[in-house]
Amino acid sequence: MKRLLPSPTSRLRFREMTIRDLDNMAALLGDADIMAFYAAPKTRPESVAWIERNQERYAHDGHGLWILETHSGEFIGDCGITWQSYNDTPVREVGYHVVTAQQGRGFATEAAQACVELIRREFAPTALTAIIHPENTASRRVAEHLGMTHIADDHAHPWIVRTVMGMTVGADGQLSS
Repeated sequence: MKRLLPSPTSRLRFREMTIRDLDNMAALLGDADIMAFYAAPKTRPESVAWIERNQERYAHDGHGLWILETHSGEFIGDCGITWQSYNDTPVREVGYHVVTAQQGRGFATEAAQACVELIRREFAPTALTAIIHPENTASRRVAEHLGMTHIADDHAHPWIVRTVMGMTVGADGQLSS
């Protein structure tokens, strides 16, 4: 499988996760505020599994969640494209997590837009989603900035009905919701 990577943006670059990222990823995924819309923050061993799962995705799918950092190497979070599903429908999803100190500066939107461009370049025309906790208004705003609209409610989880935002990414640069 061809391994993909979004193009750098004016402020950010992407790279594959490695176990050397464990301290940063454990801090990110273990942060109760960042993980408020997950079942629980991740433990350090769960963060190891997160990194390993993304390494498997790179090898199998060509994409996953990548480390997101400034051009000078400052850790910002993770962002990328993974296979997920809603209501038993498999879909590519753009996902993002940004460290608390860097939230509200447009990094998630900038990084997610680079992922949309990667999807356009490699897979268009295709659907792209963001599957979001219904109370996560910041994440929904990022999806809306990308051009996504509400397309479904996901009833696959016993503890939450998630909001599915989506759009079709066209090869011609056109987006449709």
